[in-house]
Amino acid sequence: MADSGWARPADPDAADSRTTSPLTGKKRAQQSPGVRPKHQSFAPGHCLKKVTLTKPTFCHSCSDFIWGLIGFLCEVCNFMCHEKCLKTLRSACSCITPSLVRVPVAHCFGPAGQKKRFCCVCRKHTEGNTALRCEVCELHVHADCAIFSCADCRSSHLDGTLQPDTFHHHWREGNLPSAARCDVCRRSCGSSDVLAGMRCEWCGLTSHAACYLGVPPECTLGRLRSMLLHPACVRLDSRNFSKMHCYRITESCSQELDNSDDVDSSTAASKDAQPAAAEPVFDGDDAVKRGCFRLVSIHRATRKEEVVEAALRAFYLPDEPLGYELQDVGGVQRLHSDDILNRNGGPDNRSSPKDGGDAWLLRAKPRDAEDIRVYAGWPRSGAAFVSVSVSKNSTAASVLNEVLGLLHRQEEDASGFSLLEVCMSSKQVQRQTLSPQEKIQDKLQEIRKLTALLFCLVTWSPSPLAKGAVALQISCFSEAERIYMLAKDTTVNGKPLTALVLPEIVHSELGPDVCPLLVFVNPKSGGLKGRELLYSFRKLLNPHQVFDITNGGPLAGLHTFRDLPRFRVLVCGGDGTTGWVLGVLEAVRHKLACREPPIGIVPLGTGNDLARVLRWGPGYSGEDPHHILVSVDEADEVLMDRWTILLDAQDVSEDGKDNGFLEPPKIVQMNNYFGLGIDAELSLDFHQAREDDPDKFTSRFHNKGVYVKVGLQKISYSRSLHKELQLQVDAQDVPLPNIEGLIFLNIPSWGSGADLWGSEVDGRHGKPSIDDSLLEVVGVTGVVHMGQVQSGLRSGIRIAQGNYIRLTVSKPIPVQVDGEPWIQPPGHIIISAAGPKVRMLRKSKQKQKKSAAGSKDGRSESPSSRGGGH
Repeated sequence: MADSGWARPADPDAADSRTTSPLTGKKRAQQSPGVRPKHQSFAPGHCLKKVTLTKPTFCHSCSDFIWGLIGFLCEVCNFMCHEKCLKTLRSACSCITPSLVRVPVAHCFGPAGQKKRFCCVCRKHTEGNTALRCEVCELHVHADCAIFSCADCRSSHLDGTLQPDTFHHHWREGNLPSAARCDVCRRSCGSSDVLAGMRCEWCGLTSHAACYLGVPPECTLGRLRSMLLHPACVRLDSRNFSKMHCYRITESCSQELDNSDDVDSSTAASKDAQPAAAEPVFDGDDAVKRGCFRLVSIHRATRKEEVVEAALRAFYLPDEPLGYELQDVGGVQRLHSDDILNRNGGPDNRSSPKDGGDAWLLRAKPRDAEDIRVYAGWPRSGAAFVSVSVSKNSTAASVLNEVLGLLHRQEEDASGFSLLEVCMSSKQVQRQTLSPQEKIQDKLQEIRKLTALLFCLVTWSPSPLAKGAVALQISCFSEAERIYMLAKDTTVNGKPLTALVLPEIVHSELGPDVCPLLVFVNPKSGGLKGRELLYSFRKLLNPHQVFDITNGGPLAGLHTFRDLPRFRVLVCGGDGTTGWVLGVLEAVRHKLACREPPIGIVPLGTGNDLARVLRWGPGYSGEDPHHILVSVDEADEVLMDRWTILLDAQDVSEDGKDNGFLEPPKIVQMNNYFGLGIDAELSLDFHQAREDDPDKFTSRFHNKGVYVKVGLQKISYSRSLHKELQLQVDAQDVPLPNIEGLIFLNIPSWGSGADLWGSEVDGRHGKPSIDDSLLEVVGVTGVVHMGQVQSGLRSGIRIAQGNYIRLTVSKPIPVQVDGEPWIQPPGHIIISAAGPKVRMLRKSKQKQKKSAAGSKDGRSESPSSRGGGH
């Protein structure tokens, strides 16, 4: 559903203000409504007015062009439509969407991408640095509109002991791809001109705003259902944790959002950008403390009720003006005169809000009685509720007795139930159990003093105590939050601890055909592409199955999936990231129910040799993330060898001091290749250059350019490697030719896709394979030879094949394992097979051809291709 927002002026040019920048739009003051004709529609909450169009305008309902000069504009949410669309209009106005939320889930706001999107609050463009987007759902907003968005993010888990509900579509309005088609009428429903159309954020189904109500309510999760972690299978007690903590999202995004209120307030307070008669209005004491206000235009001889109505629209409150009043910020004097402008003096002698001048506070008047909604259980789609009238003497206990009577459950003891207060904002959903003697109206008045924007609802639920059982009630939620924050602020040996909130996965709830996908993304790989992939996969899948590998490493994800009988893994990063995951998987394999999960790759590194062999391509270049997931689902499982390298540094000089250890033996795992000599020295120089200035190494093209530059500096390099090494393959001494580099290959790709072994048929050696339990030993004579291999003109010098390698090194030498280089002291090096083979996912040839054809045509094959972030 559309989210809440703030009102805008209803002048004739307002319909065309969609082409203005967000900064220009949000600096406009709210106009006094006056007496205007209103047009009724079937959609609730809209305040529609007939306006004259002076520029090309599109309908927000059907996304078609509005022919003629007349359109209908909502004064609150800027919704524009044809006259013919009024009868089929179903999209609710932004001001009442908070009351339609059944499952309150807070958003996780972070900085938006660079693509043009529309704000779901004010329906204007979100271009510029002030745009925000939810890291989990499709919500795009301006920074100063975020506070008016309601907590209707995707519910990705069950909280505590809640029972699963019927899984319905989660509809979000607007920001559809231009090629999107309605699944009901089959007509185009996407638009790049306005916020129009609806999309389910789970299955990707798209529809017109007038058609989506005809779609069956139950969601089937779409094409990705076989790899998606169903929310009913995920349990997480998250009452005192923000969604940033639950989804392990970097908290810097939320800090930027917290600071945005002050920035927007100062922008809105600019005298030069605002009309002379604009008055600042604060929403409650909390807004006064933060200095966050809205400007309301006040004309001469404007009545008090009209100013209050304009203030309510500025804060997207659909209530009647008679229930509110304006007070001085200082709280000394109230407004009694009907002539607001004359009461406050002329516009020229107004002082700044920061100087304590004419600033007003929007307050709710005390009420003798009011109605509240009480839901039978935690709100969810279709949950029943009853309306209860409360007075000044109403307590939580009396309300519970009345609720039980309305639900025809008078015979039950009210002491077995509790009343839960739920306050929803866009950033947090807070819950608090009310004591039986607590006055309901006092609680509501306390909330209204802080702000009118914390949309409140109340639920009742059974007591956790049951007959025949003993329960210990511990303040676990607040204690868990305290321990979590304490761990985050603790350092050990100068390094901070990593504290993560991990959910519980109930594997018995998974369907028989479901094999969930565990996704690891390295956002530091591939420039900004890793960050965008992380965001896209959180939208397409359940965010609880997508992990930022730089935040806690692979262990957190593998621990979360430890009880699943089967699952797959997708690693988004370079060969080093893939090796990291394989290494951790080998270490914790005995603790997993699925000991050999197949692993797929999205290549984000520089070389990506393993991804090339497994047909995932030379590097990620912006493919549709939905297509990537479909390819993973259709990929073939293959086996791959892994190797253990024992590096035993000793004094092996001729005087025989071979018992003095220089350092403890070192054991590393190898997946791709192991190199000594010139190959490793180039890798070491490149690694040191990247360590010295990491900000420059953000693109694959730049990285390869630096590698070429380092290679050119080594053309005159000369080192007789055959005099410094002794090689044994399968217990047989192998003489070395005059070479400068020695490389042991596990896969038929080296140095960004080069075929170092070559394709020539050789009677002495077999054809290389990633699962033949053999290593290929190849030599290179120098940088020029390596360049010829890279260009395909030559291949390396074939030396041997075997499954047990022993090397004796007489001098310090550069070595590298899968791109990780260092200087190895003299000693012995032993290479042998590392336990069982690992299962990898290889992209099917048929899918590979389809993807290549789609990229050539420049089209997206995904009917549910998402509109943001990739």
